Amino acid sequence: MTERTDVIVVGGGVIGLASALELLEAGRSVRLVERSHLGAGASDGNCGLITPSHALPLTQPGTVRQVLKGMWRASSPVLVRPRLDLGLLAWGLRFARRCNERSMMEAMNGRRALLDLSRALFPELVEREGLAVEWETLGLMEVFASEQARAAAEPVQRLLADHGIRSEPFEHDALLAREPALRDDVAGGSWYPEDAQLRPEALVRELARVVEAKGAIIEVATPVHGIETGNGRARGITTANGTIEADHLVLATGAWSPELGRQLGLRLPVQPGKGYSITMTRPEPCPTVPLLLSDANMGVTPWPSGYRLAGTMEFAGFDAALRRARLDALVKGARRFLREPLGEQGVEWCSWRPMCADELPIIDRAPRFPNVVVATGHGMMGVSMAPATAKLVAQLVTGAEPCVDPAPYALARFG
Repeated sequence: MTERTDVIVVGGGVIGLASALELLEAGRSVRLVERSHLGAGASDGNCGLITPSHALPLTQPGTVRQVLKGMWRASSPVLVRPRLDLGLLAWGLRFARRCNERSMMEAMNGRRALLDLSRALFPELVEREGLAVEWETLGLMEVFASEQARAAAEPVQRLLADHGIRSEPFEHDALLAREPALRDDVAGGSWYPEDAQLRPEALVRELARVVEAKGAIIEVATPVHGIETGNGRARGITTANGTIEADHLVLATGAWSPELGRQLGLRLPVQPGKGYSITMTRPEPCPTVPLLLSDANMGVTPWPSGYRLAGTMEFAGFDAALRRARLDALVKGARRFLREPLGEQGVEWCSWRPMCADELPIIDRAPRFPNVVVATGHGMMGVSMAPATAKLVAQLVTGAEPCVDPAPYALARFG
């Protein structure tokens, strides 16, 4: 069976769904194909934080040394499981070469453009489409357990302030008055007022509802077996259900993007970085705002309907095991900061973030097949960058004027 549509979007995470919505708004017919269930990659179980404060990439001077110190420890914030993986080795070398001040600032500027635009677009999107996603503009409180951690964060805060990302310091007493759920022995905090939050699995569900209502067809549990090409263009995809032809193809397949990209002659420097979360009922007392627990490298998100601990980074390929040590590290980190760290009815989760070696997403046309747009590599910022990414994807498909300078996200930067 062969069917036809204007645009095929491959990938049913937040990036794919948001891109489908923008393409529908641009007057294109859309069919979205997802290999598993919607949100099955990194979209469902993350913190749901919208963070213009997180413009600074991981590719900072000194990052490699910090990772090497603890990467074999089971409870380390960044864990690399030893195995023969030439792709991961090449990715790591490319990442290490980017850990310098010049590359850091280039990445920061590119990240900030998407983060700031998305932060502006999100409330408009939520209101326009009536998205029931528990959207709140509560800011983000970074909390430090020790004076050492607080002092170490000051250069980063000054750098962000120099580039217009403001924060407000909170001394010990003021912090406890602002957030009574914290333990008495925390050292202090830093408040980022521009950040916001939503429930990410609700965002996936609501975006799917809207794009279907606007005429898109969504197929789940439908892996793409192949990409049909000819005369320098992608003609469509093949699945177990048959062939779908299209004028344009959008690859928004997250950590799995290199697999499909190879069929188009692309070598995408994207590795799966496994993250973990535990979702519960709200504890008592419950934090009143989202928290970034600095010393533990994890986030805490309270929603009206629940509560989530999330974080850690594990490079272990597509190993789907829920590692007890990684989950225990989240609980231990929460115990260090919170009076009551746990609610009830915990749901444990892990999945893979698409980690790009230079900490910038890839949003570009495929060089050999210009009717293919690749949108991947958002790392831990997929939800935060989704509206701006989707708008740029639609503009690349339609040929409209781009909303941001597309150069930082171009495939050409990898040579």
